[in-house]
Amino acid sequence: MSYVDQVIEWVETSFPQEKEFHQTVNEVLASLRPVIEEKEDMYRKDALLERLVTPEKQFVFRVPWVGDDGQVHVNTGYRVQFNSAIGPYKGGIRFHPSVNMSIVKFLGFEQTFKNSLTGLPIGGGKGGADFDPKGKSDREIMAFCQSFVTELSKYIGADTDVPAGDMGVGVKEIGYMFGQYKRLKGVYEGAFTGKGLSFGGSLVRKEATGFGLLYIVKEMLDYHNIELKGKRVAVSGAGNVAIHAIMKAQKFGAHVVTCSDSSGWIYDAEGIDLELLKKIKEVQKDRLSEYAKARESAVYTEGKGVWSVNVDIALPCATQNELDLEDAKTLVDHGVMVVAEGANMPCTHDAMEYFITHKVMFLPGKAANAGGVAVSALEMSQNSGRLNWSFGDIDDRLQHIMSNIFHNLNLASINYGCEGNYIVGANIAGFLKVLDAMNAQGIV
Repeated sequence: MSYVDQVIEWVETSFPQEKEFHQTVNEVLASLRPVIEEKEDMYRKDALLERLVTPEKQFVFRVPWVGDDGQVHVNTGYRVQFNSAIGPYKGGIRFHPSVNMSIVKFLGFEQTFKNSLTGLPIGGGKGGADFDPKGKSDREIMAFCQSFVTELSKYIGADTDVPAGDMGVGVKEIGYMFGQYKRLKGVYEGAFTGKGLSFGGSLVRKEATGFGLLYIVKEMLDYHNIELKGKRVAVSGAGNVAIHAIMKAQKFGAHVVTCSDSSGWIYDAEGIDLELLKKIKEVQKDRLSEYAKARESAVYTEGKGVWSVNVDIALPCATQNELDLEDAKTLVDHGVMVVAEGANMPCTHDAMEYFITHKVMFLPGKAANAGGVAVSALEMSQNSGRLNWSFGDIDDRLQHIMSNIFHNLNLASINYGCEGNYIVGANIAGFLKVLDAMNAQGIV
């Protein structure tokens, strides 16, 4: 049995309940075969892959908090510090009922390679809790965040592990967590990113993931001498990433015709009205059905279907495993040329394989949505230097980072005989930097 297959089997046998983690380990290790096979005996002897897929530290803890009615609730908190070979752990905190150890490990493992791809000195980590902020008052959310950080504060710090936001965790939640961390530790340091601008946050952080997604898509299309302007685009989601992806796509002259939320999706033949979308989702906090009521050209459909429209580019920006094999077949049948992941692993493994075998230009999330963590790392730099950079300066740096990510993964795909397979290229390019650092630092 090959070393790669041996380690995949070991992970599946050792952690049988962690299906999401199995998914990412299978995808990443399979794509690393060309690199591992060059020195398989040495890597097996050093247990390189076992060390790579095993987090350096894992924390699971109780989070008790009191609701507005006086009822005590208990949730479970998680933090996985996956790999610090190239820098302090860096990765978001997710508040959602689905959060468990499998999902946190899957996200942390992906984060290790995503962070490596940025070229910045940050390792991989991830965390969260099975807490649902929906329907909770601000006081309840504050109570939960303070209880969560009371335990989490033991394991994080500006030079150790720097969490950020993720699903269910925005500037408000980061503010509550940072305030409690500062109170407990008695220091004012950049232990969190995604902070408000008044207390150490960075410009462009809100826009970073959506903007970065379009920067790398445009870089890839430019490389292939294809014009982004005029292309029809389908976007899923209607949150922060989707809204800013739509904004930047429209600025580049693309025609965005869809968006979605958990209840259904919109098709707008005249193009998504961004201001109306922002009003409904960010101000009114309403369902997308309200968009169709306010705009004659829009059609709202409940449930799935956002990928059934004839488009050139598909940008899944909602959540994991939202785009399956049947969706991929529909997109390919309609002539899609580009699929780029704005969310964390929104395409199933079968869908990704289908895109690759049908010559669709596919950019995996660890490359395509790396803009968020890139600007988080730039926030860390500003905090360390007690500086605030301008919007234009940070946006320029973001464009440069996303451009470098594409060219590095493209070069890796060429060097290892799989030109155009950007999943393999991204995994290899991210892995090679981590590999070099792990080898240099010994068996630790």
